[in-house]
Amino acid sequence: MPIKVDLMEHIAELRHDLAGLEQHTATLEGLAAAVLNAIRDGKKLLTCGNGGSAAEAAHLAEELTGRFYRERPSLPGICLATDGSLLTCIGNDYGFDEIFARQVQSLGQPGDVLVGFTTSGNSENVIRALHAGRARGLVTGLFSGKTGGRSRGLADYEIIVQSANPSSMRVQECHQLLMHVLCEMVEVAYMELPSP
Repeated sequence: MPIKVDLMEHIAELRHDLAGLEQHTATLEGLAAAVLNAIRDGKKLLTCGNGGSAAEAAHLAEELTGRFYRERPSLPGICLATDGSLLTCIGNDYGFDEIFARQVQSLGQPGDVLVGFTTSGNSENVIRALHAGRARGLVTGLFSGKTGGRSRGLADYEIIVQSANPSSMRVQECHQLLMHVLCEMVEVAYMELPSP
């Protein structure tokens, strides 16, 4: 029985969406500089997202704490979506919409950077985390898609990936490329910092 999924159609669609990403260069550079400044000042990166976006958020944090592809000291990155006990504790007591904001309120310090991932732009828990971040003096970043949804305008650095695909898969694939470029920007700039 033949499989009726056309790989070339997916490749063509992704190629089309990738072609529009260069418009985000300045925003990506600004966000990388904000992360680098935070690290230089003894601060940290916090990330959050749901589902596939939680995986992207975790990926970004671990690339800093581990490494991207250069040997360097570990950098402080924490994903707010990875502790199942904590997420269910907050979700049970305060509701799913508060699972990230509550952590930002306890872990976030002025000068930290918070980056949220939401392909629709409408994830209430990410929106509340961005509000909590701003209230605590964090620099905020957003990776979103389509129109940016209700999260549009809530972050200091906003990347909204346009895609003709009605699902979130192309947006997530573009987010991954942009996130990897962000990691490289931070890592290269960090390696160029003068020794303390």
